[in-house]
Amino acid sequence: MIPAAPASLQPPSAIAPMPTPRWQQLWRDAVRDPRELLAMLGLESAALAISDEAAAQFPLRVPRGFVARMRHGDPNDPLLRQVLPLDAEMHPMPGFSLDAVGDGAAKAGDGVIRKYRGRALLVSTGSCAIHCRYCFRRHFPYAEETAAAAGWRNAVELIRADASIDEVILSGGDPWSLSTSKLAELTDALATIGHLKRLRIHTRLPVVLPERVDAALLEWLSALPWPVTVVLHANHAREFDAQVDAALASLRGTGVMLLNQAVLLRGVNDSVEALAELSERGHAAGVLPYYLHQLDRVQGSAHFEIGDDRARSLHAALAARLSGYLVPKLVREVAGDTGKRPL
Repeated sequence: MIPAAPASLQPPSAIAPMPTPRWQQLWRDAVRDPRELLAMLGLESAALAISDEAAAQFPLRVPRGFVARMRHGDPNDPLLRQVLPLDAEMHPMPGFSLDAVGDGAAKAGDGVIRKYRGRALLVSTGSCAIHCRYCFRRHFPYAEETAAAAGWRNAVELIRADASIDEVILSGGDPWSLSTSKLAELTDALATIGHLKRLRIHTRLPVVLPERVDAALLEWLSALPWPVTVVLHANHAREFDAQVDAALASLRGTGVMLLNQAVLLRGVNDSVEALAELSERGHAAGVLPYYLHQLDRVQGSAHFEIGDDRARSLHAALAARLSGYLVPKLVREVAGDTGKRPL
């Protein structure tokens, strides 16, 4: 018998392609049709509220695992409300703009945003596993502004040239929508910059697509040379389930710190009970509350807004109910400020 040649000597056609990671398969299988989503939930009669124009402007995308956490037959389900394109999005409202937080004015280079001292935020990609209707970057020009352009070189050199930057923040889109090899390409380059002390990653994927937390991602995280903080984004306690818990436990096993930021949203979490359950459920999964954001006033999101007086009242009641470490800071982002503004 003639032994097989080593893989390195075989012609390319003889080498089996690498299997597609499971999370990418699930990503591709996301629900993209609002009417299909409603049919899955037994809510065909609610289709009249759908705005095809809103869906064309900002398409629906939601992983099927996240859909499975929605309540069947409930048109007011708080998870459904976050993703369903409604006619209300198309009503222009004073004070709501395309760039609600001043990203454009804070641009420092290709996909690099400088708002706060010592920090550089990299818009790593425009892709996300879920399209939240209140997203403050739903109108962001991702095609022109991503740090991954040119193999990260321009973004990395901008950071290298400014010794005042000691923290890099990966944002998007969702940075974990990139392949792990692409992420490693970036962090390998950042590791050559001596003045960096911390890495922060803002991601919704461990919550909406927990399968993204696979062996390759965990290996990459474990090998990073800096303290790493992963800021999750969950708005309601029912976004957590056993799969999410397992993914978060795996992340904690790499030594990262897990924080959660939420957005105060009408019809989603605008009650003391919902906010308390969110903090307690997240803490049970090893996540500390970080920020509770007042809505960024991006065009298309006005129907989610809660007034500041109501927000302060809810926050005060939450503080009276929970231990201090379970109470997130109530803040608003204001373009031009040097940090989040406490309310």
